[in-house]
Amino acid sequence: MKLIGLTLLLSATFVNTFSQTTSFKFDFGTDKAANSYIAITPNSIFSKEKGYGFEAGSAVEVIDRGGNALTGDYITSNKPFYFSVQLPDGNYDVKLVLGDAKGTSATTVRVENRRLMLENIRTGNGKQVTKIITVHVKDSIIRDAQQKETGKVRLKSREFGYRHWDNLLTLEFNDSLPKVCAVEITPNKKATTVFLAGNSTVVDQDREPWAAWGQMIPRFFEPGNVAIANYAESGETMKAFMHERRLEKIWSMAKPGDYLFIEFTHNDQKPGGNHLDPFTTYKQTIKEWIGEARKRGMTPVLVTSMHRRNFDSSGHIINTLGDYPEAMRQTAAEEKVALNDLNAMSKTLYEAWGVEGSLKAFVHYPANTFPNQETALADNTHFNPYGAYELARCIVKGIVAANLPIAKYLIKEKIAFDPAHPDPVAKFYWPLSAAVTAEKPDGN
Repeated sequence: MKLIGLTLLLSATFVNTFSQTTSFKFDFGTDKAANSYIAITPNSIFSKEKGYGFEAGSAVEVIDRGGNALTGDYITSNKPFYFSVQLPDGNYDVKLVLGDAKGTSATTVRVENRRLMLENIRTGNGKQVTKIITVHVKDSIIRDAQQKETGKVRLKSREFGYRHWDNLLTLEFNDSLPKVCAVEITPNKKATTVFLAGNSTVVDQDREPWAAWGQMIPRFFEPGNVAIANYAESGETMKAFMHERRLEKIWSMAKPGDYLFIEFTHNDQKPGGNHLDPFTTYKQTIKEWIGEARKRGMTPVLVTSMHRRNFDSSGHIINTLGDYPEAMRQTAAEEKVALNDLNAMSKTLYEAWGVEGSLKAFVHYPANTFPNQETALADNTHFNPYGAYELARCIVKGIVAANLPIAKYLIKEKIAFDPAHPDPVAKFYWPLSAAVTAEKPDGN
């Protein structure tokens, strides 16, 4: 795990020296690196002085097949392992050389807080493959146009241990037979950034078995053209998102042509200081965000919140979200902005799963399913990876239905999806990440 609160502990001097290096070429294997590459061996443990390396606890080994200096050797492990690189915030293309010159491989790649980028990339005997992913890296510092610090996002205590907000790009290599030959990192200044603002149903959940659609959606875009920047956080309301300066951080990073996806409801509907009334303050706040996005040349997209798992006796979903989805729909129509009606699609999806089948999409597990989980988990709001993946497929469907320009960058074979006929859970593959918790995320 990264050093807790690394962002807050980094000195300005450190950030302004090493972090100015934005391009790297790493040769994973022995200490004999290919020309112009940095050798990464099992002893390359991350330190802030060096600025890159494996996170402590990554149990990796090197296999040397001989021959080509770059592709003849590789790093592997029988457990998930994590490699971090110090970088300024922004978007980056990461080229990965995977496979084995004399064997097979199977590699899943996630970044930061379990953000899915590549799933189950298999190579045949003696084959290797080059893949590119596009990743958004962020820290908690807010900067003006001249890059002068003007403030910080007010992070919650649990966020200090997240694999983001820290100026580190962290790559998680996972699966049954991961084999990594090389990693190259270059800045991507041209990609359209899709900023996500939302709560626990959108956030990059940092630990198994929890997940949300925001951490699955990068998987559905072609690399190079779109970077998903997930700024959602568990327990957030629209008011809190502003007061904690998360929205201000997005504004500071945004450029013309970028997108802002907005999905809030679950916590805004609750009584208290952050409550918003659906047809008055909720609509007004959304309209204010739309206006600010447009001032910056961004495209706002409104996402109606998915239902909670709440069935009536006939197997139909009971609406627990009140008038908020309808208020979001009205706002989209009044402001002439794109609407992604996840609320409607989730109703179809849940009812297709049914009362019992839907349990396999939410965090419902008997006691002792996971390490140190002594009591059963029964959460009807938050998803496991399978459920989050299916919700992400709904989001993709909504992007296409709204005819958004970024739809042309969707991976073609991943577009077709009918919520009335979800993917079978038995065919969903998700090798577990290392970190697990039985603690429920904020929000309900």
